[in-house]
Amino acid sequence: EIGDNCIIGSFVKIGPGVKIGSNCIIGDNVTIYYSIISNNVKIYNGVRIGGEGFGFISSKNFFKKIPQLGRVIIKDNVEIGCNSTVDRGSIGDTIISKNVMIDNLVHVGHNVKIGENTIIAAMTGISGSCEIGKNSMIGGQVGISGHLKIGNNVKIAAKSGVMKNITDNTNVGGYPAVNIIDWHRSTVLNKKKSNEKKRT
Repeated sequence: EIGDNCIIGSFVKIGPGVKIGSNCIIGDNVTIYYSIISNNVKIYNGVRIGGEGFGFISSKNFFKKIPQLGRVIIKDNVEIGCNSTVDRGSIGDTIISKNVMIDNLVHVGHNVKIGENTIIAAMTGISGSCEIGKNSMIGGQVGISGHLKIGNNVKIAAKSGVMKNITDNTNVGGYPAVNIIDWHRSTVLNKKKSNEKKRT
């Protein structure tokens, strides 16, 4: 189903299980499967939505693929930048809440839930089953490990590696990501130590 006043570009593939609301813009070379997309959503060129998530069971001798049976739910006023991918859920759904802005080349893994008014900069990777709260800002090239919970009003500096849960109203940076003030302090201390070594 496709709603009123939608603009759909060239070479777009809309597969099974897709419902698109009104006033949406779908760029060129987009593919969409198993998704429910609300109103006023902009999906730019080359985006892949509803593809297979990276779910498998491993042992010493083999890998077994876990069936991906969920959907992608995209709420009102979401923008998804060029060449980003949003995987369908494995059993539950991958959910992008309203007013979320996603930059180019972002990967959203299966069963991820992104809260309202969150901004995600380019080349960020979010592993499966993460939950990201409302009003958060994630810098470019951030990596987030699987099954983590990121609180509301969180800011993550560019190129950070998030390895553990982050509580509400927290600013973090570095690899592994720590409180932003501690990260800046460690950066200054390391620079001082480096300069002292050069002098000796």
